[in-house]
This record gives sequence, C-alpha cells and structure tokens, in this order.
Amino acid sequence: MAISTALWSFALVVGLLTLTPGLDTALVLRTSALGHRKRALGVVLGIQSGTLAWGALTSLGVTALLTASHVAYEALRYAGAAYLLWMGGRMIISTLRGRGAEGVEVPGAKAHALASQGTDGLAAGWRQGALTNLLNPKMGVFYVAVLPQFIPAGAPHFATGLLLTGVHIVLGLLWSVLLIAFAQLLRGWLQRPQARRLLDRITGTVIAGFGLRLALSD
Repeated sequence: MAISTALWSFALVVGLLTLTPGLDTALVLRTSALGHRKRALGVVLGIQSGTLAWGALTSLGVTALLTASHVAYEALRYAGAAYLLWMGGRMIISTLRGRGAEGVEVPGAKAHALASQGTDGLAAGWRQGALTNLLNPKMGVFYVAVLPQFIPAGAPHFATGLLLTGVHIVLGLLWSVLLIAFAQLLRGWLQRPQARRLLDRITGTVIAGFGLRLALSD
C-alpha cells in the first residue's frame, strides 16, 4: 500500500469517526454556544492534543499495553468514567441552583473575577479537552487497532504514525471550526438564562451518559 493510499484511506475512516456525534462534539458546541470563545478554542486544542498523544504513544507501541493489560485498561476506564460523571453532574447541579456551569450567569464583578482566574480562559478549556480525550481508553484501543493497519510495509513506523495522526487532527480542527461557527448562530437565543440552563442540562446529561456507559461497558 502506497503512503498516499494509506493517507486517503485513513482520512476516510477517521473522517467518519469525527462526524459521528459524540462527547467531543457536545463539549465544543456547548462551550462555544455560551460565548466562551477562548475556552472553546482551548477545548478544541486540548482534544487534538490528546489525539496527538494517543497517536504518538501508539506509534511507539506504548498503548498496546492497554490491550495487553486488563488492569491498566480498567484503571484508565474508571478514571475516565469518574471524570465524565463529575463534569456532567457539575453542569446539571449548577443549573438546579439557578446558574450556569462555570459561572455563566453570574453577573458583573463576580463574572469578571471568575474570568480573571482563568475559568473562561484558553488554559482551562485546554485542560478540559485534553483530560476528556486522554481519559478515554477507547481512543487508545482505537488507535492500537486501526493505526497500524494503515502504515505501509517498510515505512518508518513512528514518522508514518504521526503523519496519519496529523490527518486526524486536521479533520478534527476543520470540523470544530464548523461547530463553533454553527454555535455562534445560537448565541442570541442563549442570552436568556433559561436557554443556558437548558443547554447545560442537555450537555451535562450527554456527558454523564457517556461516563456511565464507559463505566458499565465491558
């Protein structure tokens, strides 16, 4: 298989994966729709940083440990499930207290103080996106199972693995740009506190649902 064929074939596979609605899509849409531009960008960069890490580790053969070691996989799975349940539950609970998650509906000086502490900053979004991706063991298993199949015989394993991962990252960034642009159309509606609470409840339920499914999956 030529390298050009491998790139196009891998792009098709990960393109379909990227377009499938999931946790990343919900997180980017919710953050951007609430007007947190810097945080949304941070979430996108964090998610793609996680993808780069999984791709690099797979190319080095490290993530094969997840498929070889049941204990390692289970530990990462429960850590990821706990994080998603915490994040989703936090969104839902905050709406029941009459405010959006991350201080969205806190007026005036208090909102400014939260923003100055980095609650709505690039770094906070990056941490959230990276943790969401890195604590998902299914990403590691996906890369272990799929990435080696697209590395041509005789090609440098690490360099080709990073090249293929780069294709996944580019597609993810393009899709995220479209999601952010679409989310901007919702901003007028989301100026209302009731709409923001509804979005947080929906997103929180989706994220917690992913966490619960991860915890209960075999």
